[in-house]
This record gives sequence, C-alpha cells and structure tokens, in this order.
Amino acid sequence: MNVRVLIRHPEASDLREFVALARRSRFLHGPWIDAPDAPAAYRAYLRRMTPPANYAFLVCRADDRAIAGVINLSNVVRGLFQSGYLGYYAFAGYERCGYMRAGLRAVIRHAFRALKLHRLEANIQPGNVPSLALVASCGFRLEGYSPRYLKINGRWRDHERWALLAS
Repeated sequence: MNVRVLIRHPEASDLREFVALARRSRFLHGPWIDAPDAPAAYRAYLRRMTPPANYAFLVCRADDRAIAGVINLSNVVRGLFQSGYLGYYAFAGYERCGYMRAGLRAVIRHAFRALKLHRLEANIQPGNVPSLALVASCGFRLEGYSPRYLKINGRWRDHERWALLAS
C-alpha cells in the first residue's frame, strides 16, 4: 500500500479537530492509550511535548492534510545515550490504511537524521496486535518484556520493549 503522508508538529489551532478525533476514537484506543480528548488536556499535551526532550508529530494525509494519527518522541536523552521513546496512535477511520506506517517511517528518518539519535524504543502492551505489527514492519526488534511497566487508565500494564538502532 503506497500512501502519502506528511508529518508536522501540532499547533494550538489544531485543538478543535484533534479533540474531536480523540473523542471519536475512544473505542479504538481502549486500554492502550489515553489521548487528549478535551481542550484543557490538548493544551497540556502541547505544553508537555516541547523540545529538546519531547517532540510531537501529527501524521496527516498528504492530499487533504487531514490528521490521521499522532506520533510522540519523548524523554529524549542526549550524551552517551542519544535515545528516545516512541508513542503513537491512529484516529478512528484512519487505522489500518498505511498512514501510521508511512508516518512512523518519516519520524524515524527525522529522529535519526535531523535529531541525530542512535536508538528509538517503543513499549507496547502484548495484546495490542496492530501496534506490534506496526513496529515490526518498520524494522524494530523485540528486546524484552517489562511487567507492570506503565500506568495507563489507572492500571499498571505489562509491555513488550521494541527498539530500532540507527544504521
């Protein structure tokens, strides 16, 4: 599937569209993530996702610039580590269309080329089959298993640890 996307940073002007998409996608996100689905939560997200430690990207369809999903690069550590963590989600209606794969590949290129990172890590709940397939299709390798790794929606959840190194 050859889809065209562009990645860009979210802006305050995206609030209405983003919040509507997040609300419409609650059933899709389920236990995996808690997307900002209220104006105050979106504004807090923008404040939190600021360089040099955090970078937020919207995955948009190239033809109409509709927001299809989100990819966050967070907790970037420099020095000897040169690494960051990935989090991402598609919005309802855009899942399983190839937008997130194309967007993730673009963010990977940006992270390794422009930001000069050496390592990207994605921690994924074992039951999130689409997310596991996404990182595997982009070259990530399974490195391990982390019990009770992240507290999501009020519960500590196990995660698989996947990583990709710059070539």
